[in-house]
Amino acid sequence: MPLPAGGDVPGAHGTREDRTAHTAPGGAPGSAAATDADASGAPRADGAPGTATAALVPAPTRGRTPGPWPDGAEDRPATASGLLPRQAETLLVIEGDPSGAASLPDLLHTEGEGGGRVRVRTARNLTEAERLLTDDVHCILLDLATGDLDVLREVLRMAPRQAVLVLTGEDDADRAAEAVRIGAQDQLFRHELDARLLTRAIRYAVERKRADLAQRQLSESRLRAQENARLERGLLPTPLLDGSGLDFASRYRPGRSRALLGGDFYDTVRTADGTVHVVIGDVCGHGPDEAALGVELRIAWRALVFAGILGAELLGTLQRVLEHERASEEIFATLCMVDIAPQETEATVWLAGHPAPVLANAEGGPRLLREDLAGPALGLLPQAQWPHTRVRLGEGWSLLLYTDGLIEGRTGPEGERLGQDGMLGLVGRGVAEGRCGQELLDGLVGDVCRLNGGEQSDDLAVLLLGRAPARRTDDGATA
Repeated sequence: MPLPAGGDVPGAHGTREDRTAHTAPGGAPGSAAATDADASGAPRADGAPGTATAALVPAPTRGRTPGPWPDGAEDRPATASGLLPRQAETLLVIEGDPSGAASLPDLLHTEGEGGGRVRVRTARNLTEAERLLTDDVHCILLDLATGDLDVLREVLRMAPRQAVLVLTGEDDADRAAEAVRIGAQDQLFRHELDARLLTRAIRYAVERKRADLAQRQLSESRLRAQENARLERGLLPTPLLDGSGLDFASRYRPGRSRALLGGDFYDTVRTADGTVHVVIGDVCGHGPDEAALGVELRIAWRALVFAGILGAELLGTLQRVLEHERASEEIFATLCMVDIAPQETEATVWLAGHPAPVLANAEGGPRLLREDLAGPALGLLPQAQWPHTRVRLGEGWSLLLYTDGLIEGRTGPEGERLGQDGMLGLVGRGVAEGRCGQELLDGLVGDVCRLNGGEQSDDLAVLLLGRAPARRTDDGATA
């Protein structure tokens, strides 16, 4: 018959009070958690009688190692390796048939193998089993006398971290195999059961369960990492430059290990009037909160640009977004915005505490744009002002925007900072070697890491926009 969900089953174990109560020192009744006793049934040191419901099963003694111990004991049990025995494992037995399972406590009185000890608790139904299922239970032995497999499913549900063994008759081979398929770690036949087999099965089941849990946690961690990677890739910007003749290249590397997003952010869009809008920014800090804030600022910037909010008004709105979304008042963000006019020969630049871009055109090699008209970083001053600078780009030009992760690396034997001057030297050398576009950025970032002696811990974002000079045909027309 199926294992009852509650109530008492008559049998050789007496009443519930007989099984679950004992007398503690001083005559006070002990708690249910204190009912473990030596499997021999002999009185414990505190004077309480042993019970069949919670037996302490000694493993075989491999020898005694004499000598004084810190607790004053004359000797301690020793294993063949000289180490102390394994920690006691606790077995919770759930009876399906009291008459069939009555021999189990007697079986466990016999010494097993392995150098450890097994504590045994016996439950007559699922309600009692759930009460006895404490964190120190390592394994559950479920007696499937005549019960169906729904009982096993309920046990697996209420004990997701414990190993489960099922005990069946020899004519229940198919049901035993189905129990293992459902989730039990092993199955045992009653007619084959002895102390040696049972103690070994308990130990192996516990180890298999631990291995299963470790593998499950590893798989879940991998899935979470994959989901996080897909999410972060989805949050990276996709430049919208359709209809523009500009070349675009970028390099982005977060400082956090195994991350795809950092506090640095960038974006590039072209609006209906033909203006190309570019932003690059850096949220102070390197954690996931800063990365999330960088994404919020980037998305807000794109939405505001498409809504027609530009220039200083746009920067003021972004500052309000930052003030509402940041985790503390100490968080700020530097930012550089560039609006490239539709004819692509002029630009307007706003700096909010950010390093100035680098411009290279027919008028000369790489050089920094003016920084004297820069405003404060976002989040520092409540009523900040951000002036702008107009820049003539020319017919053919390249514009490099970057975060401070590019210039704060170390270089030279004294470990001094690379700085903007060092960066200009690296850019100039790359241009002289004929590099352009993505090749120029890859070489620049590679040179910075090489001089630093490895990748930096700071986030890094670099953008390169450019326009090739117009070619003249033989008839003087512009190609």
